[in-house]
Amino acid sequence: MSRLNRRNWLGLSLAGGMAGAAGCRPSALGGRSAGNRSARKMIILGFDGMDPDILASLMASGKMPAFRKLAGEGSFMRLATSLPPQSPVAWSNFITGMDSGGHGIFDFIHRNPTDYSPVFSASRVAGAAWTLPLGKYVLPLSGGHAELLRQGRAFWQVLEDCEVPATVVQIPANFPPAATRQRTLAGMGTPDILGTYGISHFYTTRPEDRPTDAGGGRIRGVRLSDRRIDTSIAGPVNPFLRQPEETSLPLRIFVDPVHPLAKIVLPDGELLLRQGEWSPWCRLRFPLIPTVSVSGICRFFLKEVHPHFQLYASAVHLDPADPALPLSTPAGYSRELEAALGPFFTKGLPADTMALSSGLLDEAQFLAQDDQVLEESLRLFEYERQRFRSGLWFHYFSSTDQRQHMFLRFFDPSQPGYDPALAARCRQVIEDIYRRMDQVLESALQQADRNTALLVLSDHGFREFRREFHLNSWLLQNGYMKLLDPRSQEEADSLRNTDWENTRAYALGFNGLYLNRRGREAAGIVAGGEESRELLELIRRDLESVKDPQTGEKVVRRVYAAAEAYHGPLAGGGPDLIVGYRRGYRSSAASSLGKLPKPLFTDNRDKWGGDHCMDPEEVPGILLSNRKIASPAPRLCDLTATILEYFGAPREPGMIGRSLLEN
Repeated sequence: MSRLNRRNWLGLSLAGGMAGAAGCRPSALGGRSAGNRSARKMIILGFDGMDPDILASLMASGKMPAFRKLAGEGSFMRLATSLPPQSPVAWSNFITGMDSGGHGIFDFIHRNPTDYSPVFSASRVAGAAWTLPLGKYVLPLSGGHAELLRQGRAFWQVLEDCEVPATVVQIPANFPPAATRQRTLAGMGTPDILGTYGISHFYTTRPEDRPTDAGGGRIRGVRLSDRRIDTSIAGPVNPFLRQPEETSLPLRIFVDPVHPLAKIVLPDGELLLRQGEWSPWCRLRFPLIPTVSVSGICRFFLKEVHPHFQLYASAVHLDPADPALPLSTPAGYSRELEAALGPFFTKGLPADTMALSSGLLDEAQFLAQDDQVLEESLRLFEYERQRFRSGLWFHYFSSTDQRQHMFLRFFDPSQPGYDPALAARCRQVIEDIYRRMDQVLESALQQADRNTALLVLSDHGFREFRREFHLNSWLLQNGYMKLLDPRSQEEADSLRNTDWENTRAYALGFNGLYLNRRGREAAGIVAGGEESRELLELIRRDLESVKDPQTGEKVVRRVYAAAEAYHGPLAGGGPDLIVGYRRGYRSSAASSLGKLPKPLFTDNRDKWGGDHCMDPEEVPGILLSNRKIASPAPRLCDLTATILEYFGAPREPGMIGRSLLEN
């Protein structure tokens, strides 16, 4: 997963619609009977970001016995990741058996060609199509809907056609869940109740010590009066109002004058917290109209009571017992899980990396939060493990990815801002999470009988991230972009300040570069055909020769032409070039949103010190199996073909993978 600045990518809607699945095609089953298909089972574990080099080192030192056992029974190989190696792209490759040219997901961030604005790539949420004004309210006459933008059918939909049951728990790039009768629970890409990737709140009596906006958090200055603080917590925009506005709930806090204690009073209950303590999940109901409310859940962390008061409130997650947006299939599956296990996180990336980066949480507090995430993931895992009897079961874990993003910096003394004392305390974090995943694998090995194929994969690996490259600034300095007012390069809205009538190329997303194409972009000037090909080749050659003046290193390993790299009818809808950075380098977050800092390079001093938005050759994933892998160079899209062939299910049109298991 790659870092995004806080941004309201998704709107909030109260309803979603789903369509039915197509039938199985018996003629494509290769002569296998339904009985043979039902006798076979498959368990797939997805450990996001698990790196083959780190894993191999831990296996060699005897610290990963379950992984070593699995590799000895079958295979352990590097798994070619997607282009670019970003989680929504990679998991979409796995889900559909296609690359971006088939499923249409090219990056975390796409662009709207009508106005060049950045948009979230994987989903969108629309409001009601027909409404009735009534006083200050606007009543919806037809439901809004959440739309999954990933194209192509998911492998579990194909298995459903062939009556092979599947349970798919929190796979990324599946919000809202694809239409199916299979049990699925949405994962990465699921918004919080505000419709964002995650907005926390931080209440402090010293707001001057904090920025007003900490990237993924709202800083609330509060006043302690007579041992009491009165404030609020934000909820979704109320779509029923003629002038929609954000809802909120009152939050009253009583502070003990002597002891490090505080009582938090909410409309539906109260809780007592000690300094340094996390609360359990708290259910919040935000009223919209007298008969309609939206339910969410959040956790509080009491950071400090004296001398200054500081309280962290997590993003408000969709309530799995009463989700305001489609969260699972069937719709009752999330409610079933909540009834059996209690409330659990639903926001796509629950660990608040932005809070750690901005100092709202320190390393130990962030780990305590992610430990809660991990424990909930393990409870979901054990619940499904105990009842797995047939078909396919996929289970996803996010903690491997999030901890490497935030703690890989402690392995790299050349990292800007490296702190040896902090590194000594935190260096063990990555090894610890790998070893926890070894325990998960051991449980899966115990579950797998001789009729069960067991696969373990990651979508990509990891490398250190030391230097940011400002790609749009490079395009500007090399004459590919022009500004209306060059003096306002950094201050003005870069999109509004771009002279599109004289701009030939621009960048949006973490790896994408677009030509300003005539007939495609709103103010496009570059003609198709030979003019585009020559310009693309010129940019590619120039980019691949860029060197960092501080280190003398080449920054870009390879630039890929989309027309050569992608297969399928959607290949022309994404970037024209994909920039594959060398290890240690990545496009800046500013450039990913189209901004134009003046320097070409800056040191990455963020606590987000590990990344994977580089060249695919730099960050392969892992693949282990209790069956022998026939291919010397497996790819994510090959796993889709492997799953379908294993169960005797037909390939879907457009799939480009091949089965990996030896017969």
